[in-house]
Amino acid sequence: MAVSKDFFKTVNDVAEEKGLTKEQVLDAFTQGMIAGCKKAHDVRSCVVELNEEKNSIIVKTEKLVVESYSLDADKNYTQILLEDAREINKRVKVGDVLRQEINPKDFGLYAVRDFKNRLNEVLTKYQKESLYNYFKELEHKMVVARVTDIMPDAYRIDLQKDTTLLPKKETLPKDKFYTGESIKVYISTVEMKPKGPKVYVTRTHPDLVVKLLEDLIPEIKDGTIEIMGISRDPGDRSKIGVKSNDPKVDAIGACVGEGGSRIREIVRSLSDEKIDLFKWSDNERELIANALQPAEVIAVTNVNPREKTALAIVKDDQLSLAIGKLGQNVKLAVQATGWSIDIKSETMAENAGILY
Repeated sequence: MAVSKDFFKTVNDVAEEKGLTKEQVLDAFTQGMIAGCKKAHDVRSCVVELNEEKNSIIVKTEKLVVESYSLDADKNYTQILLEDAREINKRVKVGDVLRQEINPKDFGLYAVRDFKNRLNEVLTKYQKESLYNYFKELEHKMVVARVTDIMPDAYRIDLQKDTTLLPKKETLPKDKFYTGESIKVYISTVEMKPKGPKVYVTRTHPDLVVKLLEDLIPEIKDGTIEIMGISRDPGDRSKIGVKSNDPKVDAIGACVGEGGSRIREIVRSLSDEKIDLFKWSDNERELIANALQPAEVIAVTNVNPREKTALAIVKDDQLSLAIGKLGQNVKLAVQATGWSIDIKSETMAENAGILY
C-alpha cells in the first residue's frame, strides 16, 4: 500500500514531540498495525514491512499450511488447509507459512480501535522508558527545579521533563519556598512504577552539599581539591574535610573564596546552613585536631589506628566548644573522619592520670 510522502515526516514530528526516536515511533506503528490486522482478519500472526524509500506499507497475514487441523500445530499461527492455501499460492506446501497481503484501509471499526490502542500503548511504554532513562542518568546528582505548587506536606516541583513532589520532611528547617522559585535538590532515587518513573528528591542528603561545592568551586570540580569526608545535620551545620593536591592551592581558602564569596553562595543555597571546613591530613592526630575545630585541641593521644579510636585533650574552657551543643561538633567530627573520638579537658586528663 502506497502512502503519502508526509507519512514518514509525520513520524519524525511525533518522535520529536514525544521525545522518542524515529525507530521507536515506527515500532509502535508497526505493532499497532499488527494488532489491527489480527482483529480485522481473525488471525494470530501478521507482519508489516515499511519502506521509506518507496513510501510503502505492506501488511500481510500469516497462516500455517496444514493437511488437516491439529491441536499439535504451532499455536503462533492460525491454520489453513493445504487445498485452501493453494487457491492463494499454488506452490505452497504443508508446513509453509502462507503470507497474504491485505489492505489496512479495509480495517473495520474494531480493527481501527485495536490499532490505535496498541499504537498508544507502545508509545506510552517507550515514553516511560525514555523518561526513566533520562532521570536515571540524573540519579545521585543535583538539579535545579522550579516550584509549581505548595501543599501542606510537600512542594510540587518541575524537573523540566516531569514533575515530582519534594516532601517537606526532606527540606531544611528554614526552607520557605514560593511558587515559581528555582531551588536546588538532590535526586536520591529513581524507580520505575506502573504509571511511569518515580523521582525521589531531597535537600537533606549530605551529597547535596558535595554537589554544591563541585558546582561552585572549580578547584573541586577539576580535582585540584578533594572532599575527603563530610557529615551533616541538615539545615543546621555541615562539617567537611578537604585536601589540596596542589601545594600552591590552599584547600580552605579556595573553598571559602575571595571575601567568603563562594562559601556564602553555598550557605545561601542551603537556607543559611553553617559550613565548617577543615583541612584533611594523613596524620591521624592532625586530622582529629582539625576536625574538632573551631575548638583548639592541645593534644591527641591514645591513638589506635586499627580500632580507629583516639582521645583529644582540650583546654578546660574549650571543652564545651569541642563537644558542641548537644554533642553536635564531636558527632560531626566522628562522622566526617570515621574515627571514634573521646574528648577530655586538661583537668579531666590530669585527674585520670593521662599523659600526653
